[in-house]
Amino acid sequence: MKTYFNWSTGKDSALALYYLLQDKNYSVDCLFTSVNSHYNRVSMHGLRRELLEQQIAAMGIPLITVELPEQPTNAEYESLLKEKVNELLKQDYECAAFGDIFLEDLKAYREKQLEPFGIKTVFPLWKKDTRQLLTKFINLGFKAITVCVDGSKLDSSFVGRIIDESFIADLPEGVDICGENGEFHTFCYDGPYFKHPVNFTKGEIVLREYDTTGFKSQYWFCDLLPK
Repeated sequence: MKTYFNWSTGKDSALALYYLLQDKNYSVDCLFTSVNSHYNRVSMHGLRRELLEQQIAAMGIPLITVELPEQPTNAEYESLLKEKVNELLKQDYECAAFGDIFLEDLKAYREKQLEPFGIKTVFPLWKKDTRQLLTKFINLGFKAITVCVDGSKLDSSFVGRIIDESFIADLPEGVDICGENGEFHTFCYDGPYFKHPVNFTKGEIVLREYDTTGFKSQYWFCDLLPK
């Protein structure tokens, strides 16, 4: 099936894509990423567009982006997504792939969104053990760095860190090994299907606070700078 992969730029997407590229039932012909066009950064992860583009060039798979405004509402996001999915349907795409692991509500939301289009979904990492997944990620030679951490779960020492055995050992009790509950987000800069590593330097580490419908949250971000 002609498939587009919902690409976050992070480790779970990278590992899920690894498995999907080996599955003869699917042909991954493009990656699909939401970008905040006001800030020129990947949504949620805060990664600069330049590094996304360098990552895509190193992987050699075409990229399609959903260009979001500065503060998109859910309705705006879903409208822009619908527009892009209609474009993909015209290009004969049949399937959408995701790197989700165990969040049932998120999986159901994705399936519900795509059902009206007749787009099938595939989740290569679904229900796999997260410790085993991250160990597999490291052993395969993938490399990733944390770019965003939830300040309510992790302190600033965890942002801007390479994902390795030391990182895993330092994670507090109650934090998922893969950060599947949103505890941390990563940028994957090298791996088995990369032609070369993506070069970057670490920039400023900042704390950002958000107030969404009365719910306050804090996130640490490490700004990665293209070399």
